[in-house]
Formats: sequence, structure tokens, C-alpha cells
Amino acid sequence: MAVVLKLYVRTGCHLCEDMLGQLQQLQPELGFGLETIEITGQPSLELEYGEKVPVLMGQNNEICHYFLDPEALKRYIELQ
Repeated sequence: MAVVLKLYVRTGCHLCEDMLGQLQQLQPELGFGLETIEITGQPSLELEYGEKVPVLMGQNNEICHYFLDPEALKRYIELQ
């Protein structure tokens, strides 16, 4: 089964757009699925992720936030 990651984002967030673009470039090489989740207007997600976006999550743990950490991403995928 392919690894599916979740990226929590906020509309108009340039860091979110940057991380999404980098992840999309790495998808063919690393073979992961990606679900993008908008937190705006979702109080529980805004409370949890707020100013920390973008947040890249694995199964139940954070891989990185603000900026993509390619090495942390590769380590996470290798362990799955």
C-alpha cells in the first residue's frame, strides 16, 4: 500500500504553496499519495495547526512544518 501524507494548508500562504510544489515534484520519485487539507474555517484544525502551517503529517506524526525537510520525508517513507 502506498504511503499517503496529509498537508495542512491555509489559502494565500506562500509557504504552503512552496511546500505543496516541492512535494508534487518528489511524488514520482518517492511514490507517495498526498491529501491537501485546508484549515481555514475549520475551528478544530485552526486551533491545532494555526500559524504552524504548512504542516506535513504522516500516519499519526508530524514530518515537518513551515519548510519541507526532504531528508525527514525520505526517512519517514523508508520506514513505512
